[in-house]
Amino acid sequence: MKDSQILEGWTAGFPRFEINARECVWEECFLKRQPPCGLLFRVCKAGWVQLSPSSRLTSGTAMISQFFILSSKGDTLIYKDFRGDSGGRDVAELFYRKLTGLPGGESPVVMYHDDRHFIHIRHSGLYLVATTSENVTPFSLLELLSRLATLLGDYCGSLNEGTISRNVALVYELLDEVLDYGYVQTTSTEMLRNFIQTEAVVSKPFSLFDLSSVGLFGAETQQNRVAPSSAASRPVLSSRSDQSQKNEVFLDVVERLSVLIASNGSLLKVDVQGEIRLKSFLPSGSEICIGLTEEFCVGKSELRGYGPGIRVDEVSFHSSVNLDEFESHRILRLQPPQGELTVMRYQLSDDLPSPLPFRLFPSVQWDQGSGRLQVYLKLRCDLPPKSQALNVHLHLPLPRGVVSLSQELSSPDQKAELGEGALHWDLPRVQGGSQLSGLFQMDVPGSQGPPRHGPSPSAPPLGLGPASLSFELPRHTCSGLQVRFLRLSFSACGNANPHKWVRHLSHSNAYVIRI
Repeated sequence: MKDSQILEGWTAGFPRFEINARECVWEECFLKRQPPCGLLFRVCKAGWVQLSPSSRLTSGTAMISQFFILSSKGDTLIYKDFRGDSGGRDVAELFYRKLTGLPGGESPVVMYHDDRHFIHIRHSGLYLVATTSENVTPFSLLELLSRLATLLGDYCGSLNEGTISRNVALVYELLDEVLDYGYVQTTSTEMLRNFIQTEAVVSKPFSLFDLSSVGLFGAETQQNRVAPSSAASRPVLSSRSDQSQKNEVFLDVVERLSVLIASNGSLLKVDVQGEIRLKSFLPSGSEICIGLTEEFCVGKSELRGYGPGIRVDEVSFHSSVNLDEFESHRILRLQPPQGELTVMRYQLSDDLPSPLPFRLFPSVQWDQGSGRLQVYLKLRCDLPPKSQALNVHLHLPLPRGVVSLSQELSSPDQKAELGEGALHWDLPRVQGGSQLSGLFQMDVPGSQGPPRHGPSPSAPPLGLGPASLSFELPRHTCSGLQVRFLRLSFSACGNANPHKWVRHLSHSNAYVIRI
C-alpha cells in the first residue's frame, strides 16, 4: 500500500488499514492546524496494539466552512460560519430537510448537495454537522465532530439540548478557540482551559428525587437513572466562586450487545462492542492505575490462568495508556487530562462466555377469515437470579391496518400499546431467572380471506415481526470483563483522598428475534 493511500485515513477510531497483512490502528492525537507529527503504530502479538513513532505525515489538514448543532426537531441551537461561502443559515434548514426526506430509518453520515459536503454525527438526540466545499477526507471531519462532542460535554457538564441552550456563549467561545477560519487549532480540553473565560451554567444541583437529570457518560442508554454523585455531569472548568469541588474520577465499563436470533431459536449472530471510558476531575499529572481481570485474553490462541478465560477478538488503547504491565498483570497506567476519554475499546463476536440475557418464545394464531390476530409472547430472562434488567422495551411490527388491541399481561407494572404500526411492550424491571408473558389480540381489517373455523397456527400475516428488544443490564458485562481495582497517585491529588467510582453496564438496542 502506498503512503498516500495510508495518509487518507490518519484519524483515530475509524476503520483499520492493512499494512503487510497485519492490523494497525492510528494514534489518537490532537487535531491541529498542521498535520500530526507522525503516523504512530506498532503491531504486537496476541492482537493488541501499542503505538510508537513512525514516519512523518504529509497530508493536508481538514478545513470546514460551517458548523451547526440542530435539535432532534431541526431547531438550530448553534450556527457558526467560518468562511462565508456557504449560503448562510439556510444551509442548516436544507440539511435537516434532506435528512428527514431520506427513506429508511438510518441516514448516511456523509451527504453531498449543491457542491457542498455535509458530514454529521448524532449525539444525545442532537445533530452535530460540519460542511465543506473542499475535497477533505470524511474520516478527519467525523473525528473532529466526535471530539467536539466530547469537548462540549467536558465544558458544559453534559451534552444535550438543555445544556447547549443554557451555555450558548460558552459554546461559541469554544468554537472560536478550536477553529480559526475553518482550520482546527486544538481539541485538547486541558490546553483550552488557559483561554476559556466563560463559566458554564449548570442545571439544578443533584437530588436523589430527580435521578433522571443525570446521565451515564459512558453510553447513551434508554433511561439514565444511575448516578453516584453530581460530579459525573459537572463541567471540568469549575466556577471561580466555588472552591469546594471534589477530586473525583469515574470509570465506566460499557458494552453494547447486538444479537440476531432465527425463528427456530438458533443464534445467527452475536457481537459485543465494549469501551472503558474515564472521566477525570483530578489535577493534571495524576496517575491512574486500572487493573483488569487477570484471565483477560486477546484472540483464541492466548489462554491465561486456570479458568475458562475472558476472551475478546480485538483490543485498542488510547495513546496515553502505558502498556508495560498489561502483558504480565493486565494493568493499564495513564495520566489523563481533566475531562473524558476512551481508555480502551474491544470487540467480541460469535462466542459469548455466558448465556444470552433474553429468550423470546412467540406463538402466533392468525384467523384470516375474521382478520383476528392473536400473539402470545413469553420472555425469559436468563441472567443470574441476583441480577436484573432495566427499562426493557419490546418492539414488534404489525400488519398494516391494525385498529384495536386487547391484552393480558402477567404483572401489573407492564404496559403495552399500539403506535406507529407496531406493538410496544414496556417492562420496567425484569429479575434474572424470571419469565414474563403477554397475550395480545388484534383486529386486522381489510385482510379477510375465506372463512375458517377459529384461529390456526398458520403462517403469520405479512408485516408481522421481527421483534426487537432494548434494555440495560447494570453491574453486568456480557464479555465477563471486570475492573479489579482503580488506584490513584495521592501525591499528585493533594492531601484529600479522591473519590473513585466504577460502574459496569451492558445495554442493547439491536437485539432482534425473528418470528
